[in-house]
Amino acid sequence: MLSADEKRLLQSCDAVFDTTLELTEDLVRGYSVLGNEQDALKTMEQWLRALDLPVERVPLDAPGLADNPHHAPVDWSNEGRYSLVSRLNPDAAGKHLVFNGHLDVVPADPVDAWTRPPWEPWRKDGWLYGRGSGDMKAGIAAMVMAVEAVRESGQDIDFPLTLQTVIEEECTGNGALACLHQGYTGDFVLIPEPFGAQIYSGQVGALWFRIKVRGVPTHVLDPRAGSSAIARLQQYIPALEALEEELNAARQAPYDCFEHPFNLNIGKISGGNWASSVAAYAELEGRLAFPPGMTPAEIMDRVRTVIDARHAVIADESTPSPIIEFHGFRSEGHLVDLQAPGIKLLSECHEALTGELPREYLSTCTTDLRAFHVEGGIAGTCYGPIAKHIHGVDECVDIESIRQTLQTYALFISRWGKGNRS
Repeated sequence: MLSADEKRLLQSCDAVFDTTLELTEDLVRGYSVLGNEQDALKTMEQWLRALDLPVERVPLDAPGLADNPHHAPVDWSNEGRYSLVSRLNPDAAGKHLVFNGHLDVVPADPVDAWTRPPWEPWRKDGWLYGRGSGDMKAGIAAMVMAVEAVRESGQDIDFPLTLQTVIEEECTGNGALACLHQGYTGDFVLIPEPFGAQIYSGQVGALWFRIKVRGVPTHVLDPRAGSSAIARLQQYIPALEALEEELNAARQAPYDCFEHPFNLNIGKISGGNWASSVAAYAELEGRLAFPPGMTPAEIMDRVRTVIDARHAVIADESTPSPIIEFHGFRSEGHLVDLQAPGIKLLSECHEALTGELPREYLSTCTTDLRAFHVEGGIAGTCYGPIAKHIHGVDECVDIESIRQTLQTYALFISRWGKGNRS
């Protein structure tokens, strides 16, 4: 049941909806692949200031962050890299609400496979296209403009509310962690991941790894005199696939509802330096999911164990062991506390707008919700637009689902504020 004030609020959402799409498209134009997020950060900062929202930069090289037990080690320098936060009423009394979204995206290769260039947003048949449109620039636009809609409707936001727009969600989670590490915390977080208008109920752990092997280079006039690192590297993949199957065979509730929730992906392979030379080196990079309750240290040990065991079978004593490295994601899986007051409120808002209770969504990927769970014990969930082809070609987001996310977030902010005053 919606009050008269809430009906006016929905009218405000409609009034700002075109601007929400405009913000989404501006963010899509901001190329924001790892190490090149500056355009999107600049766009976001300009929009926040134009909406009369405060802006602070949160550095990813803050003192002590690298020593945080949940920090993911990386190969690059984080000097000068930052996320953005906008804090309203940080010193006010009341429960602190946080919205968190990520500005970084994955590469759009192969670009020539796209219908149109991925950094030039376009609309067709009710969908808005472009890299990052769904994952998750439309969601960021909805959470920011929900604040604007509440204010435009004449309601005061007099409780602590923080908007976080972060980087490195797609590879480490360090952007969100940096915010929490530097005190930008709260009591409940909403993340507009593009899984639709559902209550996100849990996520798997995720581990990134790298395996390097050396070969013996020689001229191809007699390749048997050498040893191809590329050929050797491929022989270790079955060990990783066997570990993947072990994890899935042992799956427990609630992940026993999936046939195969813990997935291995070999995402990169490189090696050799000359077409007429037996490859002297090769390496692969991959990602392996693992169940909630298993620690990153445990899954890293299992990866080392299976690779060492495989090496003992396929190599002799003179062959160097593979080098195993862990960089990027080492994210614990966890289950959402569905009894948290914020979850109940979100369900009520969804029901008031749609006439039915929201469904739950158990995920086989990871999100920045992990940082809030492990770093601060902060309850939260994901709830956002509907997207297709995320991480793929012709990524797009359903335009009307952006409106629903905007409306739900605005109603949530309004009712959260009323709850703080009751």
